[in-house]
Amino acid sequence: MTKQLPRLHQNNGQTIPQIGLGVDGTGNEVAAATIESALGLGYRSIDTAAFYANEPGVGEGIRRSGVPRDEVHVTTKIWGDSHGSETAVAAFERSLAALGLDYVDLYLIHWPHPQQDRYVETWQTLEKILAEGRAKSIGVSNFQPHHLSRLFTETSVRPVVNQIEVHPGFQNERLRQFNAEHNVLTQAWSPLGRGTVLGNAKLEAIARKHSRSLVQVVLRWHVEIGNVVIPKSVTPARIKENIDIFDFQLDANDHAVIRSLESGRRTGDDPDDFG
Repeated sequence: MTKQLPRLHQNNGQTIPQIGLGVDGTGNEVAAATIESALGLGYRSIDTAAFYANEPGVGEGIRRSGVPRDEVHVTTKIWGDSHGSETAVAAFERSLAALGLDYVDLYLIHWPHPQQDRYVETWQTLEKILAEGRAKSIGVSNFQPHHLSRLFTETSVRPVVNQIEVHPGFQNERLRQFNAEHNVLTQAWSPLGRGTVLGNAKLEAIARKHSRSLVQVVLRWHVEIGNVVIPKSVTPARIKENIDIFDFQLDANDHAVIRSLESGRRTGDDPDDFG
């Protein structure tokens, strides 16, 4: 019997597993096999996107696993070329069809694309999808405080999560605090900084201290600061290792060391400049 992973409460009363599997950059067949394996190991949250072009594989992996649909939290996202009202509805319906599902648990705006200035209109369309029950929750990704503030003042439903770049080298503390102040969960993409944390001597020392891997230490740090985290892997042993982080704790000195790794450097795009 697999152990149940912790869940965090969203501002709409729903919950989300605190750790899930990211599948960015994974083709359909690999995604299907990886998800089947991950669900067998106890994962209950999968994060994909229209842009990843692997939604069919995600749906296939869920079906192959035999895990009941209502036990699997599925997130997908709308890409910038579909911002708007009618285009957003069509994009959502394409995602549902590709996944082979009747609903998704979480639907996100992937990037605000401020140059288009259509993310408010797109959000209003997501609100309608939510009201129809075809998405259980809606949220955003890569939104800065000023993007969120517009949603708070111009729309009716508050995002349940903001999925953003967070890792020891770019801790994004101001945005995480803003999210928390407005009852929006922070979900960390690229939680290992696209591999930039690997080999870091300070993190390796913490890992030796706890008889854990460096990756486990970083994922444990995310959990302890309250993030939802979606590490990506296609290796069964690594996938299993990534969720084996709930039987040890970092101490105050560990957290201080990790705070000292802040460099202010992103590994991804600046949301104000993207699109």
